[in-house]
Amino acid sequence: MYTAQGRIKQNELLTQYMPLVRRQALTLQVRLPASIELDDLIQAGMVGLLEALGRFDATQGATFATFASQRIRGAMMDELRTRDWLPRSVRRSARAVDGAVRQLEQQLGRAPEEHEIALHLEMPLNEYQQLLNDTNSGQLLPYEDLVAEGGEPVSSELNSSPFEQLLEGQQRQTLIEAIEALPEREKLLMALYYQEELNLKEVGAVLGVTESRVSQLHSQAVSRLRARLHDSA
Repeated sequence: MYTAQGRIKQNELLTQYMPLVRRQALTLQVRLPASIELDDLIQAGMVGLLEALGRFDATQGATFATFASQRIRGAMMDELRTRDWLPRSVRRSARAVDGAVRQLEQQLGRAPEEHEIALHLEMPLNEYQQLLNDTNSGQLLPYEDLVAEGGEPVSSELNSSPFEQLLEGQQRQTLIEAIEALPEREKLLMALYYQEELNLKEVGAVLGVTESRVSQLHSQAVSRLRARLHDSA
């Protein structure tokens, strides 16, 4: 049971960390479909902040800022995963792309080109590129999803980028090797998007391509990483 002093302290912490909730919501929103409302992310984040206030144990060594950041981000991700906005048909297609990339890498001993993947999937190149756009629109922070699929949770330090957070996981070395094996343009894209935290439009300006093309390349890079991590599992 909280004392009056405890309730005052809790209210002070809520007020102090509400801007953190908004910052994390804004960071997520720019990477998501337009149908995801900022207020929904903030609401989920506030739930995470309240959970952090109730569960924080200073004897465990972490600061409250770090613990709260983890709970806020986790609550937002849980909310997003319950939406499941990607149609099943697109999910099936995404798995088909992952499988094609994996088979071609084994056959060729290198990263396959776009036209090779499209040929393997028996579809015209323009249809394959549209498929990449469709699958990318439903992927949220795919680096985190990659790690989650491997069963290793991602820590969320207050001042760490998603890229840095991912590299703390058990699959760190495997993922680094997979990233290094990406074609140069896709490797640069991932660094700009995750390490530098540019949005798709800004990445496109650096690469000299359209935002739609960045979306395609991003989706293709994610498929390559998934294929590599699948083979190492």
